[in-house]
Amino acid sequence: MDTLCSRMLLILCLAPLMSLAAPPAPTHRFTLDNGLNVLVREDHRAPVATSQLWFRVGSADEAPGQSGLSHALEHMLYKGSSKTCAGEASAILQTLGARENAFASKDATAYYQTLAPQYLGVAFELMADLMSTAHLHGEDLTTELAVIREERRTRTDDNAHDLAIERFTAVAHLASTYRTPILGWMHDLHRLNVDDLRGWYETHYSPGNATLVVVGDVQPDQVKQLAQRYFGRLAARSIAPARRPTELAQPGERRLTLHLPVPTPQIIMAFNVPALATAKNRRSVHALRLIDVLLGGANSARLVKRLQFAEQLFSNAHTSYDAFTRGDSLLLLTAELASSHADDLDAAEARVWQLIEELQASPPSPAELERARTHLIARQIYRQDSIVEQAHQLATLETIGLPWQLMEQDPDELARVTPADIQQAASVFLTRKRLTVAHVLKEAAHE
Repeated sequence: MDTLCSRMLLILCLAPLMSLAAPPAPTHRFTLDNGLNVLVREDHRAPVATSQLWFRVGSADEAPGQSGLSHALEHMLYKGSSKTCAGEASAILQTLGARENAFASKDATAYYQTLAPQYLGVAFELMADLMSTAHLHGEDLTTELAVIREERRTRTDDNAHDLAIERFTAVAHLASTYRTPILGWMHDLHRLNVDDLRGWYETHYSPGNATLVVVGDVQPDQVKQLAQRYFGRLAARSIAPARRPTELAQPGERRLTLHLPVPTPQIIMAFNVPALATAKNRRSVHALRLIDVLLGGANSARLVKRLQFAEQLFSNAHTSYDAFTRGDSLLLLTAELASSHADDLDAAEARVWQLIEELQASPPSPAELERARTHLIARQIYRQDSIVEQAHQLATLETIGLPWQLMEQDPDELARVTPADIQQAASVFLTRKRLTVAHVLKEAAHE
């Protein structure tokens, strides 16, 4: 009876959302002879298309002493090639009314353009050229590294919260290369050289290590013809398979204390957990995604509702969990103590543990679980309104080695998670043997 009631409640909760969701868009996949994977999703709601070129390389692939290589190469790619001068590729795209940008992450480096479909061939021609004939001059790297060092100072070194997360992450990932910061350690940014950069480019920017995703007002045959014309001529090169950053099953409890210029003390906690690409049982990962929402991922979450709003122990509290990574992930909790409880770090940590232990001792009620599930599915449905977000999700799955169809199967997978699954996942994964804790204390004035 409980299971039947739970399913009926889920149907009632999700019915308004599912009525908003369009039928799955036609999605096509093909591979060029040189190994380039191409995904095309038709979305004819507006006369626009987004093109995203992803490479399976990020900071997790960087060796000690070479951190920041992927991000530095992303900066350098527009400094000139066989067809363009420095900055000309961006100028051409902007002249066509395109929105374009690039980013590096722990798993990937990506370049994307959103523009009118008739200019898709221009974007393809520019990106095929940049990924194969970029100049990468030493004098440009010297200048750009100065820019990147300033970016690091602004975004990390002078930002107490982000600096704390970076230090914490380096400890939480005991055996995993996810400890390497995307921007790179500052001392590495003083010694990267153009030979490092060229080696990285030649090793990783090959067609077989890339995925091209196009979403928007396009026809698959049109995209295939353009892809073959501009990317098909690039030579195939052998590539090493992307390694999955994996963590020890039980790395043991780790603790650190940081003294930083924060307004009030903070607690950071994380548990080493699998992601979809590394889990033996994917349902456990979907349970962890729902635990993220149940604990701190929504205004009705336990940490937020009880410890922030009701008890006013924290001025801010939230959790996060990225299940769509190439390797093992973290379920992360961050909380800033209210000024009236600034001296109660140990008590605050104990109170957080009480909430975790409640989840281990008793499954959530069907109603609480459905609220969390509805929140998560709604978030996924609303992301489909953006062709850029659709392309990002497709490219992420492809890049981490999972089938793109998981994006469409996600609501059904989440619907199968039961309260008992939540309790089991909390008992298995939210343990002290997987825990890292940081106490971030307010830096003394004389320091």
